[in-house]
This record gives sequence, C-alpha cells and structure tokens, in this order.
Amino acid sequence: MGSWAVITLAVAGFAHGAAPSDLASDGDYRREIEAWRADRETRLRSDTGWLTVAGLFWLKEGKNTLGNDPRSDVLLPPGVGLPQTGFLLFSEGEVQLKVFPDATVLLGDQAVTSRTLADDASGAADLLKVGRVTFHLIRRQDRLGIRLRDPESQARREFAGCRWYPVDPAHRVEAKFVPYDPPRTIAIPNVLGQVSEESCPGYVEFQIDGQTARLEPTAEPGDESWSFIFSDGTSGVATYGGGRFLESDPAQNGVVVLDFNRAYNPPCVFTPYATCPLPPESNRLTVEIRAGELNYGEHH
Repeated sequence: MGSWAVITLAVAGFAHGAAPSDLASDGDYRREIEAWRADRETRLRSDTGWLTVAGLFWLKEGKNTLGNDPRSDVLLPPGVGLPQTGFLLFSEGEVQLKVFPDATVLLGDQAVTSRTLADDASGAADLLKVGRVTFHLIRRQDRLGIRLRDPESQARREFAGCRWYPVDPAHRVEAKFVPYDPPRTIAIPNVLGQVSEESCPGYVEFQIDGQTARLEPTAEPGDESWSFIFSDGTSGVATYGGGRFLESDPAQNGVVVLDFNRAYNPPCVFTPYATCPLPPESNRLTVEIRAGELNYGEHH
C-alpha cells in the first residue's frame, strides 16, 4: 500500500470484504463491528499506540542537543535522562547520535555511545530508550525529526475513549471498481504541506443515501488491502475536519466492499505530533457519510 499507510491503525483479525450475504444476521454483523472498534481502542491505548506519542522535534543541520534542559533541541520530559544527555548531528541527510559519558541511552538492551540512526523510511528505525521514554528518527521527504513516545503522556492518561456513529449495515456498500489501465498515481498532501505521489489502481463508484459518489484508493500491485483517505459532508462538524481513513479488500469480480462503519480517525486527532496525510482532491465528497468514528476532543 502507499507509504502514508505506515501511520494507519488498521485492526487485524476481522475480514472487511465479506459480502453481506456471508453474515449470518445483522446481530452477528453488529457484534463484529463492535469487536473491531474495541480492538482499535485497545491499540490506541497500548504502549505503542498513538496516545503515547508525546513529542516531535524537527532537526536542523548541524548539532541538535538532547536532554531534559528546557533549552534542548530534542526535549526529554522532566526527570528523564540528564539535562545534557547527548546530541544529534544532522549532516548530508544522515543523523548521528552522540551520548555523553555520564548518560545512558539504550538500543535494545545495549548502551549506545555513538550511532548513525536508521529512520522509519528504511522500515527498521532504531528505537532508542532513555528512562521510560523511547524515541526514533522519522523521515518525511527532506525533513528529519525525532518522534518521542512517553507511556505516561497526558494524552494517554486523559483518553476518554473513541466515539462512533451507531452501527448501520446500510453503510456497508458494494462499489463498482473501474480500473485504470495502466494504474495512475494520485497526489496525497499531508499536514506538513508536503505532497507525495501514490499508486492508484482505479476508482470505486457507489450509492450512499441516494447519491452517487466516487473514491480513489492507494495501493501497490499485490497489496492485500486498499487504503482510502476521504472527507465528506460531516467533516469538520461531527467528524474530524482532516478526513478519515478506510481499508478494503482489493476488488473481486469488479466489486469493492466499503464498510464505512469501520471508517476511523487519523492519528492527528489524538496527538499533535503525527504527520497525517489528507484526502486527495478526488476523495473530498459532499455527501454526508454518517457512519464510523466521530470527532474526538477539541479537534475540528
């Protein structure tokens, strides 16, 4: 799937493409969706969930200080690490971590004194630990930054749970798939003002509340799921203004099942330290899709 999908929270364990006739009853379907939603919330609350993301520090060329001194470029929480724990040297597209002799930074169970960091674009970012917090290097095109996770973050402590529209089987629709031959790329913007080109196999067309709508997924050939970023007439009112995410199985016999009861919020709803993608122009719908996850907190 497209590179933006590294930040999604798709929940494994529940098929999202079974035809409605495969469901024994509406009751079975509702229980399946409620279980999916509960699992999503569990993942959000987990040690690796988005609620623990407590900092994002974009690096400048040269030396970036690391510590709990308030003047640090990469600021650790009070009481974590030392006022001067070390520094990160950003040069020629690479970042090298240097740890001061009296400080402790772990990679796995090994103390690190000096290391050139792998970033998340490599698929295997170095996960470093100082006290209770972890941090790693993220790359967003030409920008490099340190993302910090704190299991005692305010967002995690104060999380009040997700809110959803009631489960409605009518918002599980069969869409006609129209392939692009050859596949195209579509422009996916993000909250940083950047734009990436993602592979798109075609578009889906469907009826919802008596209106015809189209959406374009992002997916690479052979992907086991397709990803949609969309906004609709509820965005910025009942749902998050930056749109929502939805996954589906690939088209089968020219049909894609879109289950909007599984539409969910991007990480930016829960933390200001995410770099969420935004809906492409083609996926900004005017019809209201009153299904899936509602807005959270004070975000609009």
